[in-house]
Amino acid sequence: MTKYLKIKNPNKKLLVIVGPTASGKSDLAIEIAKKFDGEIVSADSRQIYKGMNLGTGKVEKDTEYLMQNTEYYSSGIRHYLLDIAEPQEYFSVAQYQKLALEAIKDIQKRNKLPILCGGTGLYINALIEGWELPEVSPNQKLRQELEKLDTEELFLKLQKLDPKRAKTIDKNNKIRLIRALEIIDKNKEVKPLKKNPLPYDILILSIKKENKELKELIKKRLIKRLEEGMIEEIKKLKEEGIPSKRFEDFGLEYRWINRYLENKISYEEMVNKLYRDICHYAKRQMTWIRNKIFKSQFKSHWVNSKEEAINLVSLWLQDKFSKSSGI
Repeated sequence: MTKYLKIKNPNKKLLVIVGPTASGKSDLAIEIAKKFDGEIVSADSRQIYKGMNLGTGKVEKDTEYLMQNTEYYSSGIRHYLLDIAEPQEYFSVAQYQKLALEAIKDIQKRNKLPILCGGTGLYINALIEGWELPEVSPNQKLRQELEKLDTEELFLKLQKLDPKRAKTIDKNNKIRLIRALEIIDKNKEVKPLKKNPLPYDILILSIKKENKELKELIKKRLIKRLEEGMIEEIKKLKEEGIPSKRFEDFGLEYRWINRYLENKISYEEMVNKLYRDICHYAKRQMTWIRNKIFKSQFKSHWVNSKEEAINLVSLWLQDKFSKSSGI
């Protein structure tokens, strides 16, 4: 029987693992979960969707759970908020916030360690900072009007109405742009965002990679995913009726491979532009970590190795973690 380190105040602990894409977040989260009896809550805005596996870097489901839609285990560790929506569906930040918090409370209730892992900064900030998100029902008439505008026009409109939100949104994601404008239209004014941070002892570990190493990791992973069938995966989604504009909203792999499948660009152009955009995305993630994570109220620490991360988590679980631990 595996022996785990006993957690002090298990109902008050939340570990968060962040880092740029391709840095090894999922692998580290699984290692820590095995070591400290944890379960993982995904914080990835694309991994929530079924059928989007290679393109999102989703951990592979254990064989014995392949035919089950309820629980998701990978490497023997239970994961939450993977494969919970259809690609055609719109999934809001508010929905994610609600389901993630329910998962964390369920894990804590069973005296296990909840590990929030992912690279979608919007999801992570909304959850741990306790954003009070407005409940705004879809306005189909407004959506139809906004749908006629391209992403650049929508972004400029949002910049004018809410400059702060424009700074944090993906300006190429038409669905999120329309939703932001829909909320503004409903409220008739831009209200200050209210926050109620989670009442937990939160430790955030950020995986650190030098720029040259990270670019090499991104390149290797991209080649590996293409060899494993990422194009075929996206082709299958197209055959299932996912429209082109939806692939544009998903961005990165889905945007460029879809354009290649529609003969708009060559294979070489697709690979080069995809690699470029993934590197840019990683850079934005690093900016978010530096500006939003390390300047927050939460305990935050860069980690360079699995051993360093495990040591810090061990100290934290025993309530021995402090600024002298390296913050």
